[in-house]
Amino acid sequence: MKILLTNDDGIQADGIYALYKELRKIGQVVVVAPDTQKSAASHSITLSRPIWYKKTKVKNRFIGYGVSGTPADCVKFALKILLKKKPDLIVSGINLGPNDATSVFYSGTIAAAREGALCGVPSIAVSLNTFTNPNYLAAAKFSAKLSKKVLSEGIPKGTFLNVNVPSLPKSKIKGVHITHQGLKPFRTIFSKKRDKGKQDFYWMSCETPRLSKRTGSDTHAIAGDFISITPLQNDLTNYEFMQDLEKWGFNG
Repeated sequence: MKILLTNDDGIQADGIYALYKELRKIGQVVVVAPDTQKSAASHSITLSRPIWYKKTKVKNRFIGYGVSGTPADCVKFALKILLKKKPDLIVSGINLGPNDATSVFYSGTIAAAREGALCGVPSIAVSLNTFTNPNYLAAAKFSAKLSKKVLSEGIPKGTFLNVNVPSLPKSKIKGVHITHQGLKPFRTIFSKKRDKGKQDFYWMSCETPRLSKRTGSDTHAIAGDFISITPLQNDLTNYEFMQDLEKWGFNG
């Protein structure tokens, strides 16, 4: 079994190395990841400049290839340039910070898995529900277990799995919930600053939305110390509304 491993935090990130160590136990792992931090790159691709890559060491050992592009670039580059044939599975992560609710539209971690699904490869995105003092071990071990399950059971074409794991020891994780994507948007905040030349500039950040009473979402699951698995799909069409649009009489 050959696994392509990528992320958006960069090839030197602790999360990808933790996942690499566990996935190596179940198959051959090829790491192709951004050479620098590419968080919130979404599904952007590089067209205005060349893409470079180089063999990269992590923890004083060769681990894979650092690519100058985005997470989506990394998947494309791996499939077209670095690998002789498609891998059996693509895993993206482990991201530092959750990728639940509407954050999936901004996440480079999610985009890499989405790109894998677009290319016909079963794909998983894995994120950790914390930004500080991360504990990657349980998430890495669960990802390896899930990877084996995906390869034996399969995923529908055009679908990929978004996994969020509490930053806790395995003994404190309450279980696994199959969830839907939460839709409440994050609150955007702009902090105004001034440089030495007295020119105003702004830092953008976000606040996590308050949980609604509706349960079953990815956000509710991880807030309750459960692992969340959400099946996402590339086809965003609202098929039900298509019928209403037909009645608008554009061809009448």
